[in-house]
Amino acid sequence: MFPLEVFLAFTVACMVLVCSPGPDNLLAIGRGLSQGKRAALVSGSASGTGILFHVLAATLGLTVLLQTSTLAFYIVKTIGAAYLIWLGVKVLCSKGLFTLNPVARQPLSAIFLTGFLSAALNPKPGLFVLAFIPQFVNPELGSVTAQMVGYGVWFAFLTALGFTLMGGFASRLSQWLHTKPHFVDKLNIGAGLTFVSSGLAVALMPQK
Repeated sequence: MFPLEVFLAFTVACMVLVCSPGPDNLLAIGRGLSQGKRAALVSGSASGTGILFHVLAATLGLTVLLQTSTLAFYIVKTIGAAYLIWLGVKVLCSKGLFTLNPVARQPLSAIFLTGFLSAALNPKPGLFVLAFIPQFVNPELGSVTAQMVGYGVWFAFLTALGFTLMGGFASRLSQWLHTKPHFVDKLNIGAGLTFVSSGLAVALMPQK
């Protein structure tokens, strides 16, 4: 059902996507810097769970609904855009995503919820999953649904793993960053602008 050469090609494509800069891996990196490897693991796992949500939605046909229903697409797009913009404004105002101050620590449950909502409320990953994964599905090899779920679960796992490693690596830089507070401020500004621009991109995304 999953030919080795297709599976390897899919894995490489997923890793390229995971390593591409975006709001979700910035969250994991920020958690790693501010709260260490455990927080990075939670944030990365939350993003992977958000991707899995989109995979299941695409498999069940909910993503198709977003493509065909203007009202549903507008509602989901508005919620996702508003959440990303809100996160960006929050980071810009508090400069608390990348922080080395222990008093700014957040509960792991809050970190997971933020990471999950950032991925799940953004309709772009859902539409991307619907367009990306079927390219590797072959109806002649068995159930299309099983293949969609199988590839999707692997994509979600790679997302969680990649983001966790990024956050874990970032946690090793915390001592070095203690001597460069201005650089940390710039990281927060860059992250905040990334969230806001991602939210605006979602808001302006046309229905396909």
